[in-house]
Amino acid sequence: MRILSGTSGWSFKEWKGSFYPADLPADRYLAYYAERFGTVEVNNTFYRMPKESVLLEWAAQVPPQFRFAVKASQRITHYSRLKDVADNLAYFLRITNSLGEARGPSLFQLPPNLKKDLPLLVDFLAQLPPRWRSTVEFRHPTWLADDVYDALREKDVALCVADQDDFSVPPIATASWGYLRLHRLTYDEAALARWAETVQKQPWEECYVYFKHDETEGSGPEAATAFTRLVQT
Repeated sequence: MRILSGTSGWSFKEWKGSFYPADLPADRYLAYYAERFGTVEVNNTFYRMPKESVLLEWAAQVPPQFRFAVKASQRITHYSRLKDVADNLAYFLRITNSLGEARGPSLFQLPPNLKKDLPLLVDFLAQLPPRWRSTVEFRHPTWLADDVYDALREKDVALCVADQDDFSVPPIATASWGYLRLHRLTYDEAALARWAETVQKQPWEECYVYFKHDETEGSGPEAATAFTRLVQT
């Protein structure tokens, strides 16, 4: 299994001194980050999609094996709540495709108050292009059901495994690959070892693992570094 780990975001001046060298200019953050991790989750696309030229610039700064996971626009998941999203989805896919070979999975994070609606989900999944890696993060417990998992499996869409203080989604394989958001503020060595073991036991061909960005403490890069070391040994 190929395991790529990193953090949810990279452009944090608060990481200067703890992760980034104090004298590193902001326009060198991504290249520095990509020398140490295999992937990053881009979250600001939830609020506003950048121009294609920006994504082309990102892709030019990273090594060939690096991957960007891109969070889908809130217009798709929160405003429209997966209904009548053809135009917004097409725009999101087109812009994201600008990353070329650096394009990783697309994350569709549903709002916490959106309860299970299987026909809605099936209709949405049918609009995703074949072989376009997508993951869905459910944040209401009604979605954690076998028929939902079966719908995801039919399209090789990954259930987003989530570990947060207020809500968790178990590591259930619904695709040939996996996606984890480990977003507790801190993980000690034992917790990281448990997650490393959990991932390595899955039947996935590839797995993406992201730790909380945590602008103030800078604990995300530290946890991602330790986790990467564990899965490589």
